[in-house]
Amino acid sequence: MDKVFQSVFYLFLIILLFKLSTFAYRVFRERKYMKELAQSGMPYIDKMDGRQFEFYLQALFQQLGYNIQVTPSSGDFGADLVMKGKEKIVIQAKRYSAKNRVSLSAVQEVYAAKAYYKANQAWVVTNSYFTKQAKELAAACDVTLLDRADLQKFINEVNPVFKAREIFENITPEPRKCAKCGQDLVVQDGNGTRFFGCSSFPSCRHTEKINKEVSKSRPSL
Repeated sequence: MDKVFQSVFYLFLIILLFKLSTFAYRVFRERKYMKELAQSGMPYIDKMDGRQFEFYLQALFQQLGYNIQVTPSSGDFGADLVMKGKEKIVIQAKRYSAKNRVSLSAVQEVYAAKAYYKANQAWVVTNSYFTKQAKELAAACDVTLLDRADLQKFINEVNPVFKAREIFENITPEPRKCAKCGQDLVVQDGNGTRFFGCSSFPSCRHTEKINKEVSKSRPSL
């Protein structure tokens, strides 16, 4: 009976130690992930609008020695940034919410831009993720995709001088019009959160989140 009890006890102890080691490893991985997330500034990138995200990517790649050509707001032929270094790279920037995935249309557009600008490489960079179709087309067209995890790793490796928080707090989001009255929306601060408020306040109290997807304008450094 004692031997049976000892066997059960040791089995219980082994299971307990396994559970504890698994829990400790999970905590370690989570802390490491949160540290890398904070270092990359992804929480601030998620708050950016399209204009701020493009501005951030310009600063990021300029630190790597690239000369950046900013394409016009219309007729850009599928590229937001054209980078010239050892090779010419066209980039389409997609600042999306976490729920939205980048579709294959972004791959099609940047692939066309690669031919138009006579570039060596074509990239789509996003703070979100890509659809299965986008990944399949990118593989077939030799288009490089940088999703959220890739971007976070890339930022931490570069360790840019311009931090995401600085870009978010100091670069004015793309101008917008009030959906209710048509007046200009202006950036407001409230309870530590930046948002767009109607310039005709208090007669109009319409507000919008800064990171709402809007048509792009092109920033310059």
